[in-house]
Amino acid sequence: MLTFSFLTLFPELLAPFAGEAILGKARERGLLHVNLVHLRDFSDNRHLKVDDTPYGGGAGMVIRVDVAERALASLPPADEVILLTPAGQPFTQAVAEELAQKAHLAFLCGRYEGFDARTEGLVTRELSIGDFVMMGGEAAAACVLEAVARLRPGVIGDPESHRTDSFSSGLLDYPEYTRPPEWRGQSVPEVLRGGNHGAVARWRREQALARTLARRPDLLPGAALTPQDTQTLLELGASAPQLQAWNAPPPPPPRRARRVKKNGGSEQSG
Repeated sequence: MLTFSFLTLFPELLAPFAGEAILGKARERGLLHVNLVHLRDFSDNRHLKVDDTPYGGGAGMVIRVDVAERALASLPPADEVILLTPAGQPFTQAVAEELAQKAHLAFLCGRYEGFDARTEGLVTRELSIGDFVMMGGEAAAACVLEAVARLRPGVIGDPESHRTDSFSSGLLDYPEYTRPPEWRGQSVPEVLRGGNHGAVARWRREQALARTLARRPDLLPGAALTPQDTQTLLELGASAPQLQAWNAPPPPPPRRARRVKKNGGSEQSG
């Protein structure tokens, strides 16, 4: 079981998210445990006040470090104590895969102007889900919860499905289709209806490369490209300097043409 502990001023924001759909079913089956900790329970004053004005002046309020410390001390030891902050490490699929190997993750979800800077000494990792600012860390924590939980054995129905997801292979995912086969003049690609699994696999890889090249070429340096991938990228318009920057291997050697012998056989041309 993987335990997620969320220390927050608004546990009611996370409760429904963690209780529905696949996450809710995984909790019912004992695969995940979600612990919602209200920071006001550790305010240590009768007004349940957890924040104060910032030293030096300025707008907004700052959550006290002693409140965060007492809330964390109430938990069993966590493998990671994570602060959601715009200044944190970008949250990626690779980070999700790393965190999915842990047993207990604790998240500090800030509000207002965030936590007192001394709280950083209580955490093991700071994470950001993007270069933008929200009103609190709960939505970011929900993103991390879903991305990490789905990687745990038994949480999703097909244990192999996440291996072909966007970013897991270093590329964006290929496009998916289902019924109806025709819709407003748009057809499902014939290769997907032909039953040739090898052709489908090749088409999907080519589409993943095409999407990544067009939309997120910054991902290609981290992708495990094959010689055939290099050939496909060349056909898609990638340049030799780009391929070199992406550490792409050389394309496969060209196949030699076959010529017909006089006796009806064939031989490779030189």
